[in-house]
Amino acid sequence: MEVNRVVLTGKHVRLEPLGEQHIPGLAAIGTGQDFWGFMLYGDMKTEADMRNWVLDILEREKKGGDLPFAAIHLESGRVAGATRYLNIMPKDRGLEVGGTWYGPDFQRTAVNTECKYLLLTHAFETLKCIRVQIKTDSLNERSQKAIERIGAVKEGVLRNHMILPDGRIRHSMFYSILDSEWAGVKKNLEAMLAKYP
Repeated sequence: MEVNRVVLTGKHVRLEPLGEQHIPGLAAIGTGQDFWGFMLYGDMKTEADMRNWVLDILEREKKGGDLPFAAIHLESGRVAGATRYLNIMPKDRGLEVGGTWYGPDFQRTAVNTECKYLLLTHAFETLKCIRVQIKTDSLNERSQKAIERIGAVKEGVLRNHMILPDGRIRHSMFYSILDSEWAGVKKNLEAMLAKYP
């Protein structure tokens, strides 16, 4: 399983390799948002915070464990958010889809559904993964519902899994999709996407 930089394009969104050129667009939609409280990076209050976040994610990519993307909304041409592959395990043909966030204008639109569709299609059909995992904060019920809606299977809770920058101890909900389940999940995602013009 060889994971390389790639551009994934759908009807509503293009996932392109994350770079420093995306920082202004990400800062415009991401600074000051409350969803950072569920994530591992601390609050993003300024463009400098966003720059530090992007540089950190790019360093993780250099170490081989992550492959980050900027999500570009095709109709507007705007940066919609970011997502990535992480915890990439070539030997075990598995990875995680995560680190995902979108600006408020792009939440509850086709963007997240299509990003998941593009990432999962590439993972199962090109990279030949046998398992893709997704995790979220146990307090983030909206995220849990979205993950369950696409057909991922809840595996359980890792208790006291992480200490967040504000000191809160996070329990993480883990979900997975297996290669044997992908056809059903793909059909479900395609039905969800068909509802958008």
